[in-house]
Amino acid sequence: MNAPGREGAALVRMLRRLAGVAASIAVSAACSIGSGPTPEATPESASESGAGGDTRWQYQLQGAVDTSVPARTFVIDLFDTPESVVEELKAGGRTVICYVNVGASEDWRADSAALPAEVRGTELEDWPGEFWYDVRRTDLLEPFLASRFDLCREKGFDGVEADNVDGWTNDSGFDLTAEDQLAYNRLVARLAHERSLTIGLKNDLDQVAELEPDFDFAVNEQCAQYDECGKLEPFVRAGKPVLHVEYGLGTSAFCAETTGMGFESIRKPRELTVPREPCP
Repeated sequence: MNAPGREGAALVRMLRRLAGVAASIAVSAACSIGSGPTPEATPESASESGAGGDTRWQYQLQGAVDTSVPARTFVIDLFDTPESVVEELKAGGRTVICYVNVGASEDWRADSAALPAEVRGTELEDWPGEFWYDVRRTDLLEPFLASRFDLCREKGFDGVEADNVDGWTNDSGFDLTAEDQLAYNRLVARLAHERSLTIGLKNDLDQVAELEPDFDFAVNEQCAQYDECGKLEPFVRAGKPVLHVEYGLGTSAFCAETTGMGFESIRKPRELTVPREPCP
């Protein structure tokens, strides 16, 4: 279950070369296995963006997507984003990543009833209507996720931000182990790569060293606030992008540290609406 096939392995190697461009947010998928990236799928690096050009990312999961934000990478919701918005962003040379909650149910999603109640555990703290999955039930979760990732590809997204892949460190309602989570997260990565989508590891900092080879970039929330940014060093050493966001800290409290580490850092409202403050 964890090891990709021959074609999947070739794709992973290609994606790693793509992500190795220094300071790049090259988190887009190639059009086909073994092919090189198209100009549209490879956003320019920070050094190439021009004087005054904003090269940070945008993270918006609430409200109509503001396509005028001058970021080169957009992380936006899979279900709430029309295909026309993805097309508009890509026409402007942006990399577009679909947000998918792979570790917890969301009662408001159209496909939420597709999984039986036995897969659903305790409610996430501070997130009403979201319930942890029993990630050991890959017999049920794999086809469910495959359908979501198919939609991500069909809408034209370049990659996936897979949220809530750390149920083993939370009160999920299930007796999940580190090994359970590693197996599930590698399954998530394989499903993305099989569809020529890149995949980002969201948080799960305690397993970064083990999972970095399977993922193409990292997405992190609040590592500066909790003094955990050093745990993302495996991605930095591998030349893979780290998309980092803080909510409670001002930029003066983290930008020097995180941009010095090579992160793409921004400050956002916790609701993940349009406003953002990128690090200089």
